[in-house]
Amino acid sequence: MSHLARSYVKFLNQAKASNLGQVRHMSGADHGDGWKLWKKIFFAGAIPVIILSHVNAFGMSDGSEHVPPPFIPYDHLRIRTKGFPWGDGNHSLIHNNHLNALPTGYEHGEDDH
Repeated sequence: MSHLARSYVKFLNQAKASNLGQVRHMSGADHGDGWKLWKKIFFAGAIPVIILSHVNAFGMSDGSEHVPPPFIPYDHLRIRTKGFPWGDGNHSLIHNNHLNALPTGYEHGEDDH
């Protein structure tokens, strides 16, 4: 065991002696203008992607996502055994007249789209 400890100390002493004359070059010191590259990448790459995504999401929309699905009165959905403690007791707290159906159907008519 002592032989292992001595050889380890010898290794450490050699490592110290061989690195005394060397200077470590850290990555942050040599690249002072690296932010300019990332600025160019941002304006040339990220801004056009953001604009194209915006056009795709809002400009090319046909409006069909605002049409509610047809109402099907399933027995296991919209069960009201006890009314909600606000309003008339039939509307949930975050009720949306256009998208959330009541047990009897949607509140709006077919011409209110």
